[in-house]
Amino acid sequence: VALLMCLSGRAEAQFSMLIPSSSTVMEDKESSLKLDVFSAYPMEMRGLDMQQPKSLTITRDGKVEDLKAMLKPATLIGHQAWRAVYEVKQPGVYQFAMEPAPYFDPEEDRFIIHYTKTVVAAFGDEKGWDVPLGLKMEIIPLTRPFANYSGNIFQGRVLLDGKPVPGAEVEVEYYNRDDVYTTPNVYFMTQVIKTDENGVFTYCAPWPGWWGFAALKTDRKKMEHQGALKDVELGAVIWMEFTAPLKR
Repeated sequence: VALLMCLSGRAEAQFSMLIPSSSTVMEDKESSLKLDVFSAYPMEMRGLDMQQPKSLTITRDGKVEDLKAMLKPATLIGHQAWRAVYEVKQPGVYQFAMEPAPYFDPEEDRFIIHYTKTVVAAFGDEKGWDVPLGLKMEIIPLTRPFANYSGNIFQGRVLLDGKPVPGAEVEVEYYNRDDVYTTPNVYFMTQVIKTDENGVFTYCAPWPGWWGFAALKTDRKKMEHQGALKDVELGAVIWMEFTAPLKR
């Protein structure tokens, strides 16, 4: 039993979630984007309470807009979450980024801070999807992070303080929001890959939906919890939508 409990703790991954209602916006579609911001174990659809994020921004053409005031309390997967609505009015690539409040995980005995982003393209423009946002830890897409088919290869480069991170562990999970899929056993909950010497990783999404990629690194600095210094797990997270082709 102890071994199975230990295995379960390693096999499932906690993700910060930043999921827009669509990864592309076209002229014949609704231009209001709904942004769901929450924390979960996405494959098994187990939610966690999330404090109000430290920041929520949108970057387009090098201009940064603070969206934190737009966040409203919500309930997702039965837990405290947040929601914002953003009006897309101009063509461009919209990079949404969220920094959560530090979360202490008693099971892992450490703080968790996952810098999370997603990219939305609007009205036919697709310039600037690979521009870094300057986050503490960040995944820079090397594959266009929208309008991808399931089965496409995705590559990203992991940066920490602007420098590539070789040998970083990258956890990959599917957002199983329609509860369509299950796994043969707990090993399959989270896919795990590592970055190469240039901080680059590669993954092929096997089926349609939203997929999260979380590159992890222990920070050199510690944070205090109940009088003791604890490790801080930094994460760079990107959420991407993979789509099945349409039939005529």
